[in-house]
Amino acid sequence: MIPTAITLVLAALGATASPVEPRAADGLNTRAVAAGKQYFGSATDNGELTDSAYVAGLSNTADFGQITPGNSMKWDTIEPSRGTFNYANGDVIANLAAKNGQYLRCHTLVWYNQLPSWVTNGGFDNATLISILKNHITNEVTHYKGKCLHWDVVNEALNEDGTYRTNVFYNTIGPAYIPIAFAAAAAADPSAKLYYNDYNIEAAGAKSTGAQNIVKLVKAYGAKIDGVGMQAHLIVGSTGSESVSAWTTNMNAFTALGVDVAITELDIRTNTPATAAAVTQQAKDYATVIQGCKAVARCVGMTIWDYTDKYSWIPSVFSGQGAALPWDENLNKKAAVYDAMMSAWGTGTGTTPTATPTASVPASSTTTTAAPATSSAASGGTVPKWGQCGGIGWTGPTQCVAGTTCTKGNDYYSQCL
Repeated sequence: MIPTAITLVLAALGATASPVEPRAADGLNTRAVAAGKQYFGSATDNGELTDSAYVAGLSNTADFGQITPGNSMKWDTIEPSRGTFNYANGDVIANLAAKNGQYLRCHTLVWYNQLPSWVTNGGFDNATLISILKNHITNEVTHYKGKCLHWDVVNEALNEDGTYRTNVFYNTIGPAYIPIAFAAAAAADPSAKLYYNDYNIEAAGAKSTGAQNIVKLVKAYGAKIDGVGMQAHLIVGSTGSESVSAWTTNMNAFTALGVDVAITELDIRTNTPATAAAVTQQAKDYATVIQGCKAVARCVGMTIWDYTDKYSWIPSVFSGQGAALPWDENLNKKAAVYDAMMSAWGTGTGTTPTATPTASVPASSTTTTAAPATSSAASGGTVPKWGQCGGIGWTGPTQCVAGTTCTKGNDYYSQCL
């Protein structure tokens, strides 16, 4: 082998050449981490794990640094009959995350849906149902102790007007079932971050206020609550197209209560087949959500609700709608959407997290309190459409490509639109 110039110079100086550390592969997770977040991740489910091409994409940690089990940790799967627990399906996904070195968001302990009939129709009195609730949470959280970065402890406890949803727990125990659940989860795994999770709380309004009141309720009972998950099941050009400042204002209303926020189930659906105009708007909407999270220091990460249209839940629930995810039904990236998301995260110098043992939650799970990170690009040149062109601390180019204008989203982020 002919020595390189660097090797020859080092040899002349009596030094030894050492290999250059390779840069981590670029992707959505790499860029999210570089922007100061803990992860960009995807939900998954057991049935699709037989699809080897799908699993290969899910296991690419440049794009996905975290996995959420869509159904395999819900009550009807874990405790189908009273006192009988089955963790087989949940363990498959937990083990996959561990194998890949990905974080695991555990979902969900208490939800009015997907409950076995023995819970909903048991006719239990207050004391008995509290005992059942605590026992279920204690068993499940103990089983996954040290493996879950976050737990969605209570899911969808609110009506659209911000009042409590009636369900077997609320009807029997009252709103106290919520702090009781959080206290039980905290006792079983003190290291896990505990979240309340709901949809349609992404924008300011009655339901967002109701979710803030749940944070206050749990704290008033002296129980631990670490974060609020905004599901973000959005619609192209409708929800999801709010300004970045609308996202940040609403998120900051939660963080002002002393909790983190996370985007937990993001997808942005449209009528199918999707038109070119819809895809263009969808790309913009995904970028807006990312910019909102990016600008809020305590928005710790983002999860899409599976990464490919091939396994999306949308078509089976919303007739005539779908095409909601950044990868199509053939597991190919939608270039316009993916590129817009990459640009929205910015070009940082962070690297993909190394593999983390599942025996303990990674150290980076501690609350992020630093000021919002700003990306830096090489000076000079022009910024492509959707790219960052300004903001506090921005040192990159500010001239947008022809046909776009540098538009302020907030003090920390301006974008070529």
